[in-house]
Amino acid sequence: MKNLFRGVAVAAVMFFGTQYVSAQQKIGHINFGDIISSTNEFKTAQDQLKVLQETKTKELQGMYELFQKKQTDANEKLRNRSEANKAAVDAELQTLGQELQTMEQRIQEVQRVAQEDLGKKEQELFEPIQKKVVDAINVVSKEKGYAYVLDVSNGSIPYYGGGDDLTAAIKTKLGVK
Repeated sequence: MKNLFRGVAVAAVMFFGTQYVSAQQKIGHINFGDIISSTNEFKTAQDQLKVLQETKTKELQGMYELFQKKQTDANEKLRNRSEANKAAVDAELQTLGQELQTMEQRIQEVQRVAQEDLGKKEQELFEPIQKKVVDAINVVSKEKGYAYVLDVSNGSIPYYGGGDDLTAAIKTKLGVK
């Protein structure tokens, strides 16, 4: 009986002790997307990515315009074909068809490479910015004694009714507004 009371007392102390410790943990939240997009580096990276994208788009547009011109020429030759020049025009059309097929494959390859280049450049530009922001989040969270900091920007947290918003403190740490 004495051991039973002692066991219940120890369990109660442990239960209330963990409740007390849990109550002491601070929870905060941030808007990671807002922090990232407010940095000067983000704006610079976006501009660089936009320039690269425009360059790739112009290159592809030029290729596509040439493709359309050749296709229009082929259609025109087909419409103007007569019995007298049928053999010669058919040979030209076959050659043009092969050229068009080669051009189409080339356009698809250039599109694929452009997408890869854009993805690599995006990662190259934004990865250091994300690391800098994550480091600032860690520093501010530790300085202010937070056990948990949740990111509310992506919508994966359906409800948050408490905790402190650390977004402004992290922006201050990064030197942005």
